[in-house]
Amino acid sequence: MELTHISRTVLEKRYLRLKEDGTRETPDEMLRRVASVIAEMDRQYGAGPDEVKATEAAFYSLMDNQDFMPNSPTFTGAGTSLGQLSACFVLPVGDSLSEIYETMKHAALIHQTGGGTGFAFSRLRPAGDKVRSSQGVASGPISFLRVYNASTEAVKQGGTRRGANMGILRIDHPDILEFIAAKSDTTQITNFNISVGITDKFMEALESDGTYDLTNPRDGQPVQQLRARDVWEKLVDCAWSTGEPGVVFIDRMNRRNPNNHAEVIEATNPCGEQPLPPYGSCNLGSINLANFVLEAYSDKARLDWDRLGLTTRVAAHFLDNVIDANKYPLPQIAEKARRDRRIGLGVMGWAEMLVQMGYAYDSEEAVNLAAEVMTFIKQKATEESAVLAEVRGAYPEWEGSQWYNAGVKVRNATMTTVAPTGTISLFAAKPTLPCSGGIEPKFALVFTRNQAGAIMLDVDGQFEQVARREGWYSEQLMKAVAEHGTVRGVEGVPEQWQRVFATSHDIAPEWHVRMQAAFQGQDDLPVTLQPVDAAVSKTINFAHDATRDDVEQAYSMAWNLGLKGITVYRDGSRAFQVLTSGNKTEEKKEAPASEAVQPVAAAPAAPKGPAVAPRPTEAIGKMFVIPTHFGKMTMDVHMDDNGEPFEVIVSVGAAGSDLMADAVGMGMLVSKMLRLRSDVPVRERTEIIVDTLKNIGGSGSYGFGPNRVTSLASAISKGLQRFLAWRDSTVPGNIIPMATAPVAAAVEEHHHNAPTMAGAESDKHVDPCPECGSHALAVGEGCATCHNCGYSKCS
Repeated sequence: MELTHISRTVLEKRYLRLKEDGTRETPDEMLRRVASVIAEMDRQYGAGPDEVKATEAAFYSLMDNQDFMPNSPTFTGAGTSLGQLSACFVLPVGDSLSEIYETMKHAALIHQTGGGTGFAFSRLRPAGDKVRSSQGVASGPISFLRVYNASTEAVKQGGTRRGANMGILRIDHPDILEFIAAKSDTTQITNFNISVGITDKFMEALESDGTYDLTNPRDGQPVQQLRARDVWEKLVDCAWSTGEPGVVFIDRMNRRNPNNHAEVIEATNPCGEQPLPPYGSCNLGSINLANFVLEAYSDKARLDWDRLGLTTRVAAHFLDNVIDANKYPLPQIAEKARRDRRIGLGVMGWAEMLVQMGYAYDSEEAVNLAAEVMTFIKQKATEESAVLAEVRGAYPEWEGSQWYNAGVKVRNATMTTVAPTGTISLFAAKPTLPCSGGIEPKFALVFTRNQAGAIMLDVDGQFEQVARREGWYSEQLMKAVAEHGTVRGVEGVPEQWQRVFATSHDIAPEWHVRMQAAFQGQDDLPVTLQPVDAAVSKTINFAHDATRDDVEQAYSMAWNLGLKGITVYRDGSRAFQVLTSGNKTEEKKEAPASEAVQPVAAAPAAPKGPAVAPRPTEAIGKMFVIPTHFGKMTMDVHMDDNGEPFEVIVSVGAAGSDLMADAVGMGMLVSKMLRLRSDVPVRERTEIIVDTLKNIGGSGSYGFGPNRVTSLASAISKGLQRFLAWRDSTVPGNIIPMATAPVAAAVEEHHHNAPTMAGAESDKHVDPCPECGSHALAVGEGCATCHNCGYSKCS
């Protein structure tokens, strides 16, 4: 494997196992461990030792060449006592209290093994409905969504990642309006993605501007009617504001499910690409398309179809073996997995393939190639599944399925999906040939990194390779790309490559939707010709100034083009959602009619100007060192021209550590509070912060040091108290600046090696990574991935 620095870091931190002698396995040993465990399953179908060894070699080569990678749990679980190899599951949520809590227990067990979970809350009776057994009233699905969220917070996923969930509610549930708005406050329900299950009847009502029924799931009786357009606009408004809820076309998912004779799909996995029945599981892997172009970057560029076909067939064999090698967390899941034998073979490195072919992401050539490539992969996966079925038998639920009706005997109910590849695409990436996640475009071409006080450039390996080969590479040009935030419109970059090296925010939303549709396939295709059996995880990116109408058009386009679901993200919407825009006139003009569905009290008028006061270019400050049980914490408090605090920078622990990330995050939050436009004086706000944080305890609950610091929050409170005392005792005219420097540089000093997204200060709002604190977090594939440390929310 040709590993990048980031991929090595991620492997060492989360994937490489400790051996019996106390040393850690190498990446090569990890691949051999996985290949051996998965190939061994051939033996139970009659393969001899030599055949098993040949299969093991083929599986190893597939991963070592970085042509294919299974989902993360296969790397971490194969050959271990845990042995859980699946990425995600769907669990049923029944309407009784015992069923609700039994499922929550099951979810906790799954999270402990490293899996994500999806739930449909549509069976739960609405809030306020009668409960016969207790003579009380039901609290409704949203209350239990919050309970499940809290449970997830308490369980660390397999020691590698926090639990990820999907919550779905049907559009015809009586509590749908509350559900749509459930994540309007982005600080709540943080362990769930949520989506609305859209029915065909609702879309018919929407298209005719009619009404539709809300139905009580307890007895199936209509209880109310709503105008479809009002609900749709409410949904669009919330998606515009925060990126959620997403949409899944639930009837379409069931109609196109090849196994719909034996099951009803109510929910999906956390990122929406795998519609699953109750107790269904994902067994996923992805092919790195960047490795299958011959004579790349030339007029003769073409795909190596033969090698891609062979890789697909070996990968399908690999994933079928995973089903047998897996140690499932619940017996119900094991039974269902072996009855339908779902696999999900997907792709990554699509953006890099397009560059090698000379196609812009937003072009007809790219869309046509997408359909061709995914249809080919589905064809070869079907051929392999048919061969396996002859040797091992068709999957037990095959009779009566769409495959059966088409006269094709297969081993697997589903074969293809396009899943998020946040972490495994790092393993597939090479120094000169990156691997973008799934079918997403490149996020950026140039990052900037502060390396011991010097600004360094991190240039996309593919972009650098082309620029150097053609003779137009220079440090000055790369800096210009970094400052511009995109290659389009940068003088010195040939027009051809400006077009081809498109990044996510260069591409109009309709091209994002069209690309997803090209991979997904249309409603009227038979199962044998559907490119993707399951669904496609993709984010439809919007610029920060996109309107609600723009989002509505994408949602409508998704329905019309045959998508099974859609997720949108307006740049910076989540990061700035809790702030109030000062321009209320424009906001009122854009307010959707759906606000009449669920009226809210009017908020007081916001102060004029930006919601948060901008940083000045220079500042004076005071530094405090506070002993804590984590080590010495340094806190810099910068002041404005009136001597009032406006910026708090907290540093403790090693750069890039979780502790440093927490410290930086708390400092940012306190700074936002100090700079928030408000009628409350800064001094009073500072005292409120001190009072809020001072009694928060932690592992140092008895207090550490002379100031009795009990936690990181407590230490920040103590620091602010010392600042206020110093400030009160200092005559303003006699303030001696401890340091006078650009604030941005002071902040950067505390991030040392953390890269920032090119153009982040100009046209893009890039959230900080929750693990390393760097501003290199890309939102895509329905999740978020850090381009500095490799953190990924969902893979």
